[in-house]
Amino acid sequence: MTPSHARGRSAVEPAADARALTAGMTLREKVGQLNQRLLGWQCVERVGGRWRTTATLHEEVERWGGLGALYGLFRADAWSGRDWDNGVRPQERAEVAEMVVAEVRSASRHGIGPLLVEEAPHGHQALGAALLPVNLAVGAAWDEGLYAEAAAAVASDLRADGVHLALVSALDLLRDPRWGRAEECYGEVPALAAAMTSAVVTGMQGGGRSRLLDGSGVGVVLKHFAAQGEGVGGRNGHSAQIGMRDLQELHLPAALAGVGAGAVGIMAAYNDIDGVPCVANAPLLTGLLRDSWGFDGIVMGDGLAVDRIVEQVGSPLSAAATALMSGVDLSLWDTSFAQLEEAVALRPDLERVVDRACERVLAVKGQLGLLPGTPRPTPVAERARETAVLSHRIAARSVVMLPGTGEDRVREVLPVRGTGEWVVTGPRAHDVEAMLGDYVPPLAEEERVSIAGALVAESLESEASFAAVDADDVSAFAAASGVVVVLGGSSHRPYGSVFADNGASAGQTAADCGEGVDLSSPTLPDGQVEALSRVRRAARGPVVAVVLAGRPYVLSDVARLADVILLAFYPGPHGGRAIADLVLGRTQPVGRLPATMPSAPGAIPVRADERMSASDVYHDVAEPVLWPVGAGGGYGQVDGVQVRALRRAEVVVVELEGHVIEGEWPAEELAQVRALRRGGHTWPRAELVAWRRIRAPQGTRFREHLEIPLRDVLLPPSERAPLARATTDLVVSLGSSRVTLTLADDA
Repeated sequence: MTPSHARGRSAVEPAADARALTAGMTLREKVGQLNQRLLGWQCVERVGGRWRTTATLHEEVERWGGLGALYGLFRADAWSGRDWDNGVRPQERAEVAEMVVAEVRSASRHGIGPLLVEEAPHGHQALGAALLPVNLAVGAAWDEGLYAEAAAAVASDLRADGVHLALVSALDLLRDPRWGRAEECYGEVPALAAAMTSAVVTGMQGGGRSRLLDGSGVGVVLKHFAAQGEGVGGRNGHSAQIGMRDLQELHLPAALAGVGAGAVGIMAAYNDIDGVPCVANAPLLTGLLRDSWGFDGIVMGDGLAVDRIVEQVGSPLSAAATALMSGVDLSLWDTSFAQLEEAVALRPDLERVVDRACERVLAVKGQLGLLPGTPRPTPVAERARETAVLSHRIAARSVVMLPGTGEDRVREVLPVRGTGEWVVTGPRAHDVEAMLGDYVPPLAEEERVSIAGALVAESLESEASFAAVDADDVSAFAAASGVVVVLGGSSHRPYGSVFADNGASAGQTAADCGEGVDLSSPTLPDGQVEALSRVRRAARGPVVAVVLAGRPYVLSDVARLADVILLAFYPGPHGGRAIADLVLGRTQPVGRLPATMPSAPGAIPVRADERMSASDVYHDVAEPVLWPVGAGGGYGQVDGVQVRALRRAEVVVVELEGHVIEGEWPAEELAQVRALRRGGHTWPRAELVAWRRIRAPQGTRFREHLEIPLRDVLLPPSERAPLARATTDLVVSLGSSRVTLTLADDA
């Protein structure tokens, strides 16, 4: 494979410049280019109203005669301790970045600047930066185009601030809802994860890395490679106990898509695969990623990941040498990687590997204008307002409407109509932070809009009115025309929380999601089901449950108590207004589940693409799936769906036809095509291979078609059993319609 970005200035000239520079550098200077040991927020301080660099930065730059990369210069959160009183404000960031780059350049004999690296899993983790909904919400929106547009706006904001590389969660697959980082996944579907990974890379870097050259985008470092979502028991960073087939079919498609889109960086994960830590896995980082896929960027170790293998390999020097030889180019906070000089003294042949890694780091710097003589692009103006608008759109399109006890009358309950007086209550009704997810800065006061606040304010322009009431105000529930109860979890960790050495949550925390917050039973926080039950007993009108989530909770009790559920995977700072618009009927819910919702904790994990069904296996839980991938409804409906499939050359064409039921709402549905292959080894029961958003006005007919490459549907010859006729069932779902079509491999 030759990536499409390996052409023009973006690949050839920076690589040549990098080789020439490396040849003229001392070993210490080269090792310095492979390190980013510092926490960036400790490298600047405000004195007398002006920012200046600290001794921490001076000493590191002097030690290496330059600097490879600096992490988190603008990070603001409880771990960094930076807030609106002591952090770098939006209008100051470009100047602070230039100050740091200038100091490093002047200390380098070769005039090489540092890579400024920032966390941006769903927006920049900095004061005043525009945030997006978490990845699980992005997956629920099933809209790659919208996501690419939002990613492009985020990248413009980052580059305008002087940032070069964004650390972006994209490669993890949601395999177990007990995992606290489930919110960072696009869902459990490999094809969806691949599509969204390609979208975020293309959005932030541009096609062919073009946005790096013109100064409008940033380089993307995709994390985490590989199979981190497979940690046994949903435990963060634990072993991925899988075979090569599951690795290839489940966890590698997103990474391959990101490499194909031109990502300049890949982050090696904490976990091991079959006993081999990812940072020490040469077949993964070199044999597959570089030799097979043609990746030409940098591999960065996750925070302290190289230091974590010291016990296994025997010493810091051995850890550094092992990671380097396996394919890690740039470390993150590790002390062992800073000892590569000593490692080379013991093994002189390692210097060749140091040279190779240094060339890769410098080549990326060349694409970002950080080498002497390379163009230094002028960043475009900030687009924070545009980013906020796009964030709101994703939030609105990601909310999933699910049936509760009122399954047959969902559309009678929502949207709220008429002149009734509704109330909004619940433990998350006024909780702004619960909508944000992990890896976020503190919001400015003017951005703080809760779901209750939005419903009360927005209903002033509606026939129906909303009032916020306490969770124990039983008389208000009985008197109201209906009740909205806001439930769910949160990844929020307040200032003063306890953190592990890599910034993950440590010790007791009120959060029930996020890095370091794995759960043995992913159910709603204590007391929430009881609060909903109290409302249900008292209410004379319908009960709508809004559930904020960073993972697929077990919501069986919520489905039993509420008439309708609006499931919002951490929708971001605009979630309150987006949900209010859905409840009041200004927009309709179009989100669909990107992951399976389990019916009982003991049945976890349960997934759509398992090879054998989990139904009727557990004697105490006949059906472990509460709602499957793709579930969800809107206010508009389709009917009379007809489907046919045609095989043409190298594609299968799936044709869909139907009409939208008369009413006030257009339809927006998600057509899903799943493949069940037979005739070889055991394949997943229902692998999602294609999808399409169907949009049509009320009362009209629609006709759509999807083209699916044959390689994504039929068994390759190498997988077919001898003398067996291989077939594939295509299961096409659209609204409540489900059609199965059979294709033969030798047709």
